[in-house]
Amino acid sequence: MDPKSAPSPSSSLPPLDDPLIRMLAKSIRHAVRILAVMMVLVIWWGVADVAYVLFERISNHPYYLLNISDILATFGAFMAVLIAIEIFINISSYLRDNVIHIKIVLATAFMAVARKVIVLDYKEVSPAYVFATAALVLALAVAYWLAVVKNTSIESHGEL
Repeated sequence: MDPKSAPSPSSSLPPLDDPLIRMLAKSIRHAVRILAVMMVLVIWWGVADVAYVLFERISNHPYYLLNISDILATFGAFMAVLIAIEIFINISSYLRDNVIHIKIVLATAFMAVARKVIVLDYKEVSPAYVFATAALVLALAVAYWLAVVKNTSIESHGEL
């Protein structure tokens, strides 16, 4: 068999101008748009939840005073909304550029872990869990540093 007539490994993939692939790609873009709309609804629901939780906490006796657990619960609710906003930025960035930006993904993951660290009850968890969380924070910090600080070619896309 002539090497020139042998099929290349990539010839089994459908060409980009294949109508089925174009239709499937459009379908995925519509699905991502629906996810973006749903994420905005989740964000507004989260904002309403933060307001409700805060109102409930300050309307209980003693009025207008928050103890440490109330403050931490409120911080956790705030962070959950901020994580949802970061996820929306990931979605909208994908819609704009059709790629997933590593800086935004790492920032979202870092924020999610930071939320966990903030609301963590150290009396309830084992030392192994605390060390595992610390290792995760360190790994995300190193990944962010390598991907963003050391790699200046990564641009800052998708910021509000």
